[in-house]
Amino acid sequence: MTAALVPAIAAVIPAAGVGKRMQSAIPKQYLTLHGKTILEHSVGRICSHPLLSALWLALDKADPYFAATSLADKAVERVAGGSERVYSVLNALKQIDANVYPWVLVHDAARPLIREADITTLINRCLQAGHGGILACPVRDTMKRGIAATSGNLVAGTVEREQLWHALTPQLFPTGQLRQAITDALTAGVTITDEASAMEWAGQPVLLVEGQADNIKITRPADLTLAAYIFDQQRLEQQHLEQQQLEQTTT
Repeated sequence: MTAALVPAIAAVIPAAGVGKRMQSAIPKQYLTLHGKTILEHSVGRICSHPLLSALWLALDKADPYFAATSLADKAVERVAGGSERVYSVLNALKQIDANVYPWVLVHDAARPLIREADITTLINRCLQAGHGGILACPVRDTMKRGIAATSGNLVAGTVEREQLWHALTPQLFPTGQLRQAITDALTAGVTITDEASAMEWAGQPVLLVEGQADNIKITRPADLTLAAYIFDQQRLEQQHLEQQQLEQTTT
């Protein structure tokens, strides 16, 4: 699907979290990965996608780190972040005109390795289906349900993995539907873990679009080391592709 046929799509990145599991003195989105903050990488990959028209960034009101990044001078809309991710997303959605941007794509600030091809696939599949969807990966490991015991966590049983998926981001939905679903779910006291959970609660279909497993979320200290490795591999892949294209044009 060409850019000329795609309706205007807004992007939202909630970046107001503190990332307690990262065990860092600063929020994880401001940790450095190959010379840039994680947030800069994530924003850069979203903003560079040709099918995305505008970006809303939800930041903590007292954020002391953003001004020192290269993003401070970028043409992005900033909104106040909430106490939880869902409130940050909703604050951004309230600022987006659904008539101008009928679709909205939400991406985690701590997923700096998202591939352009996966974003394109998600957009194309959702537009063809006529409803929203998420990037996801099929569960490959044996899944166990745990139960707490005095000696520690014990296995309560094995969960059938055949229909289980790891939910990733981006997640793409019609702007008005997502805003209404989140608002109604919060009013009803429903716990919203991601955009898809709000749409599921509202009875809306959510497409599962398989994405690359290297689209990891940096949550714990070891994830940063893994992200650096994946970043290097992606860069090598890109260099190899560009070399192939150059050779094809010169032969």
